[in-house]
Amino acid sequence: MTTPLRQRALACRDAAAAIAALDTTSKRRLLHRMADELAASATHVLDANERDMAAAKANGTSAAMLDRLFLDAPRIAKIVAAIRDVATLPDPVGVVTRRETRPNDLVVERVRIPLGVIAMIYEARPNVTADAAALCLMAGNAVILRGGSDALHSNTAIAEALRRALVAEGLPVAAITLVDDTRRETMVELLQLTDVVDLAIPRGGEGLIRFVTEHARVPVIKHYKGVCHLYVDRAAEPSMALHLLVDGKTSRPGVCNALETLLVHRDAAAAFLPPAIARLRELGVEVRGDNATRGLVPDVVSATDDDYAAEFLDLVIAVRVVDDLEAAIAHIRRYGSDHTEVIATQDEAAADRFVHALRSAVVMVNASSRFSDGGELGLGSEIGISTTRLHAYGPMGAEALTVERFVVRGTGQVRHP
Repeated sequence: MTTPLRQRALACRDAAAAIAALDTTSKRRLLHRMADELAASATHVLDANERDMAAAKANGTSAAMLDRLFLDAPRIAKIVAAIRDVATLPDPVGVVTRRETRPNDLVVERVRIPLGVIAMIYEARPNVTADAAALCLMAGNAVILRGGSDALHSNTAIAEALRRALVAEGLPVAAITLVDDTRRETMVELLQLTDVVDLAIPRGGEGLIRFVTEHARVPVIKHYKGVCHLYVDRAAEPSMALHLLVDGKTSRPGVCNALETLLVHRDAAAAFLPPAIARLRELGVEVRGDNATRGLVPDVVSATDDDYAAEFLDLVIAVRVVDDLEAAIAHIRRYGSDHTEVIATQDEAAADRFVHALRSAVVMVNASSRFSDGGELGLGSEIGISTTRLHAYGPMGAEALTVERFVVRGTGQVRHP
């Protein structure tokens, strides 16, 4: 049975062949045209976003989620700039990553090619519509976008602008396919189109990730929750550590690279925690701590075990005093989500131990967790931050949306002459 979704997905698969055939110059021109169309549609996109925001507020959506959903002129300008940044990136398609001449004179190459059709499933982040489309197309792929119902008007307005660029360049509009049916059963159908969809990337809350993982028959790379840690070592410079803490927790608490847990070496706790907690409270942060933390600041809320595994996405932080570096590492291994971890220290040996002991996708030494972002790390933009240890791990740019294949060149060699 061919359903409406399957028909659209098949059209997207056909469009993928046209995108894969584009040369670098054509892809760059397409992305700049997409940026132009989106910039020209800013007023329409803002009107659509106002409708989404009004509905979200009426539904009692949290402040953190409203922040993710919200668009204004500066944010649209940033999205447009991100598309242009992707257009300037090196084209990953066709890159020969390895070449070897075998003893029988076969020339064996590993060459990057597009994945094909990528299904992007996400919540309350209209910027993902543009970021995902730009990255997928730059990597020679077509994309099926399935955003959340709370951002449907915003996503539709953005996708319409991007699709106008495809028309202007004489390319099939199905290369950017937006699924406007936000029912869960439609998502399940999409996740089971094994003959059409080459990869699904869910980006959202823990519930969405679990749902996709449980129902998908296509390969999945998860953008799991960000339980990000800052460990303040006994050799930390206190003012630097405080800056890392404040930036990581308060600059945008509703994003996945925000800090959720603060770990402090017991030798640094007495001097660091009271002023740090006071500063966090000035900025509206609720602090939940263990007994050692409450011994230093008695009116801190008592932290539960669940707090240390929580992605609050809000102005809340869990605090624990640890015996040493090894105890901090053990805590992160137990409660972390393999997203982003930060150490504040002037001890190079401690920093090296922290980096090598943890398997998280991003590990920072004396730098804010908020730099765990594709744009900040030189990818131009990101389609997500993979916490799945497959070919892509950490912030995913255009290169992560390709795979390597073997191209073998010979002169008539046979294996059994």
